[in-house]
Amino acid sequence: MKIMQVNAEKCVQCGACTEACSKAYFKENSPELSRVKVDNMAGFANINICSQCGACIGVCPTQALERDANGVVQVRKDKCTSCLMCVGFCPSASMFFDGDKQTEPFKCIACGICARKCPTGALELVNVPAKA
Repeated sequence: MKIMQVNAEKCVQCGACTEACSKAYFKENSPELSRVKVDNMAGFANINICSQCGACIGVCPTQALERDANGVVQVRKDKCTSCLMCVGFCPSASMFFDGDKQTEPFKCIACGICARKCPTGALELVNVPAKA
């Protein structure tokens, strides 16, 4: 299963990851539209990115959330009704929604764009054993 591994102690809060992500998916530099969030918490980086735990899958009333062949939780746009139960339920607050930009929630899909742009290695795309 692919996940984004977070090494927050390496983060210099430069914004390269959020810029790369938002530009890739929304064609604009907007931290609010990034699938990875970086906040300053008392001088330290707090990086919020989906761990692919899958807890959101069971709460979706239309079964619009499912794991792909790599174990990554994906939002099926054809099934999503934008009820936002997944956004409200996500235990790590890593499911996002911006009704001005698209009609369904969005989350990290472990594409690695943010990791490739990170100059310090604070984010890394890794393979881990699949979760049960």
